[in-house]
Amino acid sequence: MSMPALNLEPAPLDLDVVLRERFGLPSFRPWQRDAIDALLDGPGRVLVVAPTGGGKSLTYQLPAAVLQGTTLVVSPLIALMEDQVRSLDARGVPATFLASTLDLDTRKKREQKMRRGEYKLVYIAPERLASDAFVEFIASCEIPLVAIDEAHCIAQWGHDFRPDYLRIGALLARLRPPRVLACTATATPEVRREILTQLGFDRVAHKEVLRGFARPNLHLAARFVDGPREARTAVLSALQSAIGKGERGGAIVYAATRKNAEENASILRDRGYKAAHYHAGASPEDRTRVASRFANGELDVVVATNAFGMGIDRPDIRAVVHVQPPASIESYYQEVGRAGRDGQEAHGLLLCSGVDIALRRRLSESSMDGPADPVATARAWGLFRELLRYLDARSCRHDFVLRYFGDEQETLGGCGHCDVCVSLDDGADAADGAEERAKATEIVRMALAGVARASRRAGLIAIAEMLRGAETERTKKFGFTRLTTFGLMRERSHEWIMALLRALLAAGWIDLTPTEHPVPYVTRAGGEVMMGRAAARVVLPLEPQRRSAGPSSGSRPKRAAPDIREEHRPLFEKLRAHRAEIARGRGVPPYVVAHDRTLVELAMARPRSSGELGAIFGLGPSRIEQYGEGLLAVIAAEATSA
Repeated sequence: MSMPALNLEPAPLDLDVVLRERFGLPSFRPWQRDAIDALLDGPGRVLVVAPTGGGKSLTYQLPAAVLQGTTLVVSPLIALMEDQVRSLDARGVPATFLASTLDLDTRKKREQKMRRGEYKLVYIAPERLASDAFVEFIASCEIPLVAIDEAHCIAQWGHDFRPDYLRIGALLARLRPPRVLACTATATPEVRREILTQLGFDRVAHKEVLRGFARPNLHLAARFVDGPREARTAVLSALQSAIGKGERGGAIVYAATRKNAEENASILRDRGYKAAHYHAGASPEDRTRVASRFANGELDVVVATNAFGMGIDRPDIRAVVHVQPPASIESYYQEVGRAGRDGQEAHGLLLCSGVDIALRRRLSESSMDGPADPVATARAWGLFRELLRYLDARSCRHDFVLRYFGDEQETLGGCGHCDVCVSLDDGADAADGAEERAKATEIVRMALAGVARASRRAGLIAIAEMLRGAETERTKKFGFTRLTTFGLMRERSHEWIMALLRALLAAGWIDLTPTEHPVPYVTRAGGEVMMGRAAARVVLPLEPQRRSAGPSSGSRPKRAAPDIREEHRPLFEKLRAHRAEIARGRGVPPYVVAHDRTLVELAMARPRSSGELGAIFGLGPSRIEQYGEGLLAVIAAEATSA
């Protein structure tokens, strides 16, 4: 069958006009324009990595609207396809989808219209590529662009691998389309490399667009809890603070198991919330009904497993709470990113208990077909350990995520309102001298010795009790009261010791046995540290503050007025007025532009260049790029008038 001739030149239209008139948007985000220009006028092979709700779909929908022919979009969820098609049709861009859920007559009619070029976009599920006849049909159509949505599904080491995505490489080899765009919300550098290899991008000129991960309107917090009861209390507190009884927006609560999702939804209904559960065990009709009711505001809260969220475009989600941790940072950031898509203040709270860690260890050891491959097990456990590092972070949570995804361009230099930044701002000890390192090393070795002496007899809680010198039923039962490590950390609280042990787990110095009741043991790397043959590079935990005063309860902490000397106050007030003007113009809270501590340091240091701005707390590359010129102008004007 002969291939139809392709018009490889983009339509001679002003893309800014198309954006305004067809898509109703005033302007491109810079990274969106970079991707579209590379697709239309550049190498024609583009990988876009941007967060959930960041506008990735525009990077293929707008080119599809101006190119001759039908753009093919590979997408993993039928509900997502239907939502995109409705939105495009409303904008006057003809689109449809082809899926196994359609009856044969409807599918044939849509295929005939596609062959005649009556659609600008056609969405397909990757499972359709298993049919050679369907691939041949696609090859008979004029396809100027193939877009792969949720491209991380093609990576076997990603967090959401879909085997059918492996067929896309063969499809591209058959079609040889002039343009290919892959986009995803979550891809570490390793996953990005695998996407490029699977799609053949690594052998040709291509462009990677990696921007937009910074979500400074999100108040991120994470904490460890003792168990389900404390977790549920934290969930209720977070929801009350963020949405009240639903009058201030909606929320999503994520659980790791179907049973936990159902139980938490029931508790929330008892507390007066319009809540429902959502998981893969529910019927397709029930899942569709819940998603629709939540999207149109009939439900305040959905308690769900990770099956929920993709394709949900509700802008007023004010909170995403994980009552149990997900499998990886990628999963977490994709899920928490569903909050605050309207740019307004929103909250993300991640909870984890020792029971949850044991659950994830067991899940990493299993697959749908039985025991998991050892390599896959190690990979899954490694991904979860990265999430544990996030939980135990001692630096800005936003910057932690940006570094994890390799998005150094958008580091904020401290967001100023995640729980870690608030703790540091409130006087946390940041000393990093030789004395502090020696102290940390000694304490880490004590803890490792305690784990080693326990000889795999008990879990983390019992070991923490042993190190603290608590004569409990557990420590007596396991003979811990007779060990030389008993009471090595008498001056520390139980919570502090548990935080330290989790930090050792996150660092890979201890690990958990893959048993029904996992117990810790010292790894080879941990043994090197314990014996003094390797350094213990770790920041010790802080003794926990009273929870009612901290951000982990889900509420934003009340902050005292900034302490500033009188000679610096006039400039501080001018900077604050400048910040308020920018915030009003952008429709964002003032702290998204800069927080008070940043303004105080600006007023005191009076920097004169972008380079000097980089030394100011809270001014990372992204903020300097957006606001630096204006801040320097305010400082210069004040100096001139003085």
